[in-house]
Amino acid sequence: MSRARTVLWLSPTLRSVLSLYRARFMEGQPQGPPNSAAMENGTEPDGEERPPGFQETTITEGAARIVFPNANEVFYNPVQEFNRDLTCAVITEFARIQLAAKGIQIKVPGEKDVQKVVVDLSEPKEDKAELKEGANLALEDQPRTAAVGEICEEGLRVLEGLAASGLRSIRFAREVPGLRSVVANDASARAVDLMRRNVQLNEVAHLVQPSQADARMLMYQHQKASERFDVIDLDPYGSPASFLDAAVQAVSEGGLLCVTCTDMAVLAGNSGETCYSKYGAMALKSRACHEMALRTVLHSLDLRANCYQRFVVPLLSISADFYVRVFVRVFTGQAKVKASASKQALVFQCVGCGAFHLQRLGKASAASGGRRLKFSAACGPPVAPECEHCGQRHQLGGPMWAEPLHDLEFVGRVLEAVSANPGRFHTAERIRGVLSVITEELPDVPLYYTLDQLSSTIHCNTPSLLQLRSALLHAGFRVSLSHACKNAVKTDAPSSTLWDIMRCWEKECPVKRERLSESSPAFRILSVEPRLQANFTIRDDANPSSRQRGLKRFQANPEANWGPRPRARPG
Repeated sequence: MSRARTVLWLSPTLRSVLSLYRARFMEGQPQGPPNSAAMENGTEPDGEERPPGFQETTITEGAARIVFPNANEVFYNPVQEFNRDLTCAVITEFARIQLAAKGIQIKVPGEKDVQKVVVDLSEPKEDKAELKEGANLALEDQPRTAAVGEICEEGLRVLEGLAASGLRSIRFAREVPGLRSVVANDASARAVDLMRRNVQLNEVAHLVQPSQADARMLMYQHQKASERFDVIDLDPYGSPASFLDAAVQAVSEGGLLCVTCTDMAVLAGNSGETCYSKYGAMALKSRACHEMALRTVLHSLDLRANCYQRFVVPLLSISADFYVRVFVRVFTGQAKVKASASKQALVFQCVGCGAFHLQRLGKASAASGGRRLKFSAACGPPVAPECEHCGQRHQLGGPMWAEPLHDLEFVGRVLEAVSANPGRFHTAERIRGVLSVITEELPDVPLYYTLDQLSSTIHCNTPSLLQLRSALLHAGFRVSLSHACKNAVKTDAPSSTLWDIMRCWEKECPVKRERLSESSPAFRILSVEPRLQANFTIRDDANPSSRQRGLKRFQANPEANWGPRPRARPG
């Protein structure tokens, strides 16, 4: 009788015993990838059939190939491919920096090898011999290398706290060099089972370790310095607020913390009290709400880190689609933590014209001798009870992060790497566009106005972007775009200058004053003569480079009914 027929006659008890024995035996054996055809047909790698009606989908993204159940689409959101591509690019450059300090060079597929030994053949024979000997020594002294898919003993330890299908962790293992290990964690037993199948399917079991645990408890268990993770990635459904306290303690010194927030309704000011309960700040409804959301998240991260004498340094902060994403490094230092209060600010925003003013929470000034800083409480407020432009009251928001959102040197490294290797990521074109706009942003100017906000306030026609930018440049101020909003005007000009420019524009496109209420912001703003004569002649430097090159800076809706997927359903 054949082996297949013999198995059919085994009792259920005996079959379960054999399954248990086989599982224990295979624990210490190298396991190859399961039969991908069987997976697509809905069977387990060991041939066990799935329940009737159970269907799965197989998708390919980047270098990874995963399966997930059709009945639960939360396991995969194609709109987030940009998020995952960008994360791979950021971690790659972070690994390059960290491992270079240890004498290790990473090898990224598609990148040209710049490590070459050049010998000048025009030198005399004796010099040639010396150069040849030096070249041989140089070959011996070449740095060690770390390739994709290989374990680097001195590499990065990565944790994905909420891994679902494990796609992000698998992509790290297959696309990011210089990794020591990747822990793919999820609290759901079914998600972990799915992760194990996908890990085997992609042949990355030597790098990716599936884990079933509460992400917070797992991170709290790795607070010891020797057990911390070099990279922690948190991409939850909704708010990551409940994970941040554990995350800032479990990341290594100078380690990278990557956090996604999809609760944009809360961060954008629809529910200020909820925002305060989660992030420790009041959000305001504002045209600059997307940048304010980024600054609120950074404030929350720094505040939690300060409790443990740690502080954050932002590398890259992105507002895209329906979420915000921040990449920060976490350091320890009591002296640096003292400066954190002076990095936060409250926002006074007029409810009539939208003019805003920032009030720092703390003040850092040079002490006598200038060798160290002296910290004290700031003086304020920066505004009168009523707005100087329209007479309306102010709303108070924040605190929020008031320092730069990005490390422009690091952003430049990521941009250069993506531009030099465009075939590495499917969304490389969009990454180039977004990062190019970020490099053009004014780093020391928090928040922004928008073209439609300024014109709608005084009920006039909207000037072109180049006209308004040219007027600000002619007046001697700096101006830039913002990646967070297509019509943004980020400038160091005071609000009084902006309204003077708009008053001058209104004279060219007059508004019917008789239709304006005397108590309206438009009437009060236009009743004052401008002190500045604006020049709307187009300047060459008014058109930013990213706009001239036609880069994909602002993504159109990627698909119908796009957005965050529904919550995972039990079972």
